[in-house]
Amino acid sequence: MLIKLLRTYLKPYSRPLLAVVALQFVGTMANLYLPSLNADIIDKGVAKGDTGYIVSTGGWMLAVTLVQIACSIAAVYFGARTAMAFGRDLRSAIFHRVGTFSGREVARFGAPSLITRNTNDVQQVQMLVLMTCTLMIAAPIMCVGGIVMALRQDVGLSWLMLVSIPVLVVSIALIVVRMVPQFRAMQARIDVVNRVLREQLSGIRVVRAFVREPYEAARFADANAALTLTALRAGRLMVLIFPTVMLILNASSVAVLWFGAARVNSGEMQIGALTAFLMYLMLILMSVMMATFMAIMIPRAAVCADRIGEVLETESSVVPPPNPVKVVHSRAELELRDVEFHYPGAASPVLRHISFRAGAGQTTAIIGSTGAGKTTLVSLIARLFDATSGTVLVDGIGIRELDPDMLWNRIGLVPQKPYLFTGTVASNLRYGNPDATDAELWEALEVAQAADFVREMPAGLQSPIAQGGTNVSGGQRQRLAIARALVRQPEIYLFDDSFSALDLATDARLRAALRPHTGRATVVIVSQRVSTITDADQIVVLDGGAIVGLGRHEELLETCPTYMEIVQSQLAAEPAA
Repeated sequence: MLIKLLRTYLKPYSRPLLAVVALQFVGTMANLYLPSLNADIIDKGVAKGDTGYIVSTGGWMLAVTLVQIACSIAAVYFGARTAMAFGRDLRSAIFHRVGTFSGREVARFGAPSLITRNTNDVQQVQMLVLMTCTLMIAAPIMCVGGIVMALRQDVGLSWLMLVSIPVLVVSIALIVVRMVPQFRAMQARIDVVNRVLREQLSGIRVVRAFVREPYEAARFADANAALTLTALRAGRLMVLIFPTVMLILNASSVAVLWFGAARVNSGEMQIGALTAFLMYLMLILMSVMMATFMAIMIPRAAVCADRIGEVLETESSVVPPPNPVKVVHSRAELELRDVEFHYPGAASPVLRHISFRAGAGQTTAIIGSTGAGKTTLVSLIARLFDATSGTVLVDGIGIRELDPDMLWNRIGLVPQKPYLFTGTVASNLRYGNPDATDAELWEALEVAQAADFVREMPAGLQSPIAQGGTNVSGGQRQRLAIARALVRQPEIYLFDDSFSALDLATDARLRAALRPHTGRATVVIVSQRVSTITDADQIVVLDGGAIVGLGRHEELLETCPTYMEIVQSQLAAEPAA
């Protein structure tokens, strides 16, 4: 998967990569030329006392050094730009892929894991690209070139390279092989830490209300300790690499000087050639050490690439049709025909044999006990999930045949847990319609019974909203979410228990204001509160995922025992209602 990612997302940057290779080649060759010049200065200049030769050759060394520096700087520049662009494109691809996921795929991966894959995992692969451009490309050039140049100086000492290089490669390989499982486990531990931290931050009120801070602290400490232990295991293996490299490097230097001194003494080798051979051997081993750093990064990057590939290769269960219907001329009338839905791995269906029709200009209410499948039913209408069997139709056309964007543009959904984005009141309301005027925003706020508290805010429509709407109350958050749907002016309104945080008086005023505003639209209201749905044109009563009653309020009181039980339980709990 790592090779596939690199091939796919580096393809647009082939020219900068070629420039990096060319610059690294020139820079490395310049670096390899310097020991030969140094050997000439010793053998032909210092040994013979030729000052002019020393100065002229030293000038060449200075010029070659400047070329090497310029090429290195340019290579790092192009390499860094390419690596950053690669990371940007990969993050964008993950983001857009996750944006196509249905609730099923998001639940499968989990939000913390998806965040880790789009941040930490991408960063690891991006760092591999950067280090490849700055180190890995130069390493084989330096290794091969160093061997050739060393053989030019003296063939008699070449056997030292045949010993030291394989010993170094085998030693590092043994360490790296043991590091791979630790890196794989480390990424999973990071997911767990992110999940625990996210749960604690999201549920901080619950934690404090139940005085569970010590328990949550212990839970985080366990996850943190597991990550730390795994990181320490990987770190202990990693710290063995540098001492191993230095041991072999120094032992090789001693061996060159030991055996080279004998050759110099016998006249088979010049002192300058011995110095150059030693420098080439050091360059060769340094190139192997640079490859070692890459060997450290490749296993972890490969693990991260596998995790990224899982996301990129996962197809959404909600698939756009090959030839979508993009034009529907009539009003948005809903119909469900024998709809059934299973969650993956569930023993029984959440919904079964659901059939009803909701006409334009009508209000259809859905009520039932907790777990009856009300929210799932709304999700099927909005095609956040696809029905396991049966058909959901809009204007007589199955929603699987409709263009998804056209379907979602016709729907205004107010979810059970309303979510507001970081920004202002206006930016959140315009989420439904970016071109809405301030007058249209205020009109929606009036209908949603939210205009009064927005006017009391310091900056009105420009008042800031924190992430998730945490700086407003639950009832205010619900009313702003309703206003956001009203600004869109859709043909189908889906209110998923969107009035639960409102008092009865505000609920009644809001529903009265909604009637003229949604008169021509199809309205579906999910509610636990009977008083919210008594004036609906039809009420669907769910129990155990099946319809047990369908009709108006008065009819159901006489024909549906389940509905009668709900009404009686609420009248007993709230006599005033």
